[in-house]
Amino acid sequence: MELNLTRKQFRRLLDMAYIGNWVLNSTRGEDRFADYDEVESLLFARARDEGMGILAEDYQGEVVPSRAFAEGGIHEAIMEYENNVFFEILAEDLARRDMDDVPIDESNYEELNRRIDAYIDEFEAHGTDNITVDCETP
Repeated sequence: MELNLTRKQFRRLLDMAYIGNWVLNSTRGEDRFADYDEVESLLFARARDEGMGILAEDYQGEVVPSRAFAEGGIHEAIMEYENNVFFEILAEDLARRDMDDVPIDESNYEELNRRIDAYIDEFEAHGTDNITVDCETP
């Protein structure tokens, strides 16, 4: 297979491969999807061949993204995504809870979205500062 990319496009492909592999494998421990690690390794090995050696390093016999790559801002993009998803999921879960977890259909869809928007507004203004949980000590 042949794929023609500019240097900039290839660099973006490295970012996308790293982010995708991070999403799939970062929480799996030893039960990683090895085929995704393999593709990532192939791409970062190719980066060396293309004069981007600073982006790759060897680890336990495999080519992996270098520390310079991982610390170069890619995790800030991942964290921004995770923060957005966290608040969106939390807002929807809380809105559904407030509605007693009834099935959502045309009759209550707007109400669900109104509640989600209210939670999102709160999180944008205050983060999680106003969230409390009452814990009773047994």
